[in-house]
Amino acid sequence: MDWERLTPLLIAAAGETAYIVLIAMAAGGLCGLAIGLGLYLFRPGNLLANRVVFGVLNVAVNIVRPIPFIIFLAAIGPLNRLVTGSTIGIEPFTFALSFMATFVFARLVEQNLLGIDPGVVEAARAMGAGPLRIIATVLIPEALAPLILGFTFLFVAVLDASAIAGYLGAGGLGEFAIAYGYRQFDWAVTAMVVLVIIVIVHAVQWLGNTLARKALRR
Repeated sequence: MDWERLTPLLIAAAGETAYIVLIAMAAGGLCGLAIGLGLYLFRPGNLLANRVVFGVLNVAVNIVRPIPFIIFLAAIGPLNRLVTGSTIGIEPFTFALSFMATFVFARLVEQNLLGIDPGVVEAARAMGAGPLRIIATVLIPEALAPLILGFTFLFVAVLDASAIAGYLGAGGLGEFAIAYGYRQFDWAVTAMVVLVIIVIVHAVQWLGNTLARKALRR
């Protein structure tokens, strides 16, 4: 184990993983929130009830979300080439991960919004609040704590999925662990990568739990 040689490579791999995860979380979080709100609002009997729009969103989520990510990477190849111009590298992998994160988070958002007491929404409607005001002052605040926990769950899932970035030549901690740990029988290197990932997950989970607790006590 030559840490003088491996440390810069480990830092570079961590940087690649950070880039992939942060972009996927930002894009997946925002787009997933929008689609999740759409699933809730357009649901039959709800604020903007529309069976067609709800059906399209619901089918889209049901199609994308169950696909194993390693298979999804191959399936989204043509769209990836259209959007990023390639199917190999960090940009195509980040796009695919953002796409999957969007639909995973959308379902989490919908489920959390469905847990809100309908009486609270009806009271807001009775006072003349429109859909946008209800979203901003009722739905998001009422579901904020579980949404934070859902976003934390999404982070862990995205970090897990980023470990296979090496399959598309996108680098990252997963590829580093395979190339310099597993293939060279250097278990100390693999253990170091595992330790780094565990520390990141624990830190983010602690942050998510803290923010959710504060949201509940507001």
